[in-house]
Amino acid sequence: MTDSLALTLPEIILTLSALALLMVAAYGGDKSAKIATWLAIAAFVVAALFVPGIRDAGAVGFDGLFVADSFAAFSKILIYIAAAVALVAASGWFGRDRDFRAEYPVLVLLSGVGMGMMVSAGDLLTLYVGLELQSLAAYVLASFQRKDTRSAEAGLKYFVLGALASGILLYGISLLYGFTGSTLFGDVAVALGRDGVSTGELFGIVFVLAGIAFKVSAVPFHMWTPDVYEGAPTPVTAFFASAPKVAAMALLTRVVIEAMGPATDAWRQIIIFMALASTILGGVAAISQPNIKRLLAYSSINNIGFALIGLAAGTREGVASVLFYMAVYVVMTLGAFLCVQRMRDADGRPVETIASLSGLSRTNPALAAAFAVFMFSLAGVPPLFGFWPKFLVFTAAVEANLTWLAAIGIATSVISAFYYLMIVKTIYFDEPAPAYERSPARIEGVLILLAALFVSPLGYLSIPLLDAATLNAAGALF
Repeated sequence: MTDSLALTLPEIILTLSALALLMVAAYGGDKSAKIATWLAIAAFVVAALFVPGIRDAGAVGFDGLFVADSFAAFSKILIYIAAAVALVAASGWFGRDRDFRAEYPVLVLLSGVGMGMMVSAGDLLTLYVGLELQSLAAYVLASFQRKDTRSAEAGLKYFVLGALASGILLYGISLLYGFTGSTLFGDVAVALGRDGVSTGELFGIVFVLAGIAFKVSAVPFHMWTPDVYEGAPTPVTAFFASAPKVAAMALLTRVVIEAMGPATDAWRQIIIFMALASTILGGVAAISQPNIKRLLAYSSINNIGFALIGLAAGTREGVASVLFYMAVYVVMTLGAFLCVQRMRDADGRPVETIASLSGLSRTNPALAAAFAVFMFSLAGVPPLFGFWPKFLVFTAAVEANLTWLAAIGIATSVISAFYYLMIVKTIYFDEPAPAYERSPARIEGVLILLAALFVSPLGYLSIPLLDAATLNAAGALF
């Protein structure tokens, strides 16, 4: 038991931190929100330092329920970094409108606990508990601005559709348990490989993948994403688009490789469909969007589709390409949303229309340049670093004899490039709209600069390190 508890040390640190900050919020009130936020960021940093399984083959705790390997370690560190950056963004956003409450960092910490359980799940029940813990915190975060009708609507939509997805997932888990006799990933894999995949097991696989697909916003389970991204406060949207996406993608990867490995032919068809549908719809539907947050919502759907192309390969290199893609995607997305946070009119009110970006290069050249870098990188335009993860997932698909899938992915990336370039055109070539308010938040400016440098051609210098880390992490599943 002691060894098992040691494997869950990051989750224990975050849980105790959340409970301590809950007491701070209870006694200090909303005046303690700022200090609670920075203490929560410190908790994520400390938790990252105690993540087990970074260099070794990993260990299993609680009789197989919890796995601490290099795959979980890489995913957790990425999740904690994204969550910490989202907390920094929230500190600068909510404080200006005097609606920053001290429970916000507590919810993010509890969501972090759930995400840690998701990526370390070795059992279908651990998977479900972790996913629900993350989701329950997310429902509250989406509706955090109670006086804003859009935020309340976003939280309600997310809750209703999330409850539906949870029901689908739980039904799939019950089917797999009924037909395989176990909820442990290893035992499920043995049962699937023993006599082939039965009809009941196939239905279980479909329902489980459908439930997880909701969390990664893969088509056709994406319907909540544009509305929730638009209605939720911008720092909450930045959080949703980064850390939970990594957790859900890592969970999906572990489930299909470890639990459903012998049924590759079955789950690969589902993953390929979701990949193609996500890249196509994410590319086409974003073109007509007038709201920058809705556009970035379809952008996240589109990018998840590209990551799924790497997962469809089902190889170590394919899994490594997924992890590489998610690492770069998180930086690009957080950078883009930090830029969106700076879109405020002269009176300090948030502005979200793409039209308001017109002529930004003349009113705020630095913000315009940052926007351009993130848009070009999300489009995968070389020599920006966003090109490289796309190249890796397409290469993995080709090596797995899925050349046709890679070819369609390349074609759809051209479609998605249109709306990214449309934003750059609006910023640099349209007549200037009223200038935005100059933001006093220097730390956000530093984060935008660091993210822009990472996704610039300088990011290629990190390839040896990221390649080694992702291949080591992917090797834990094979």
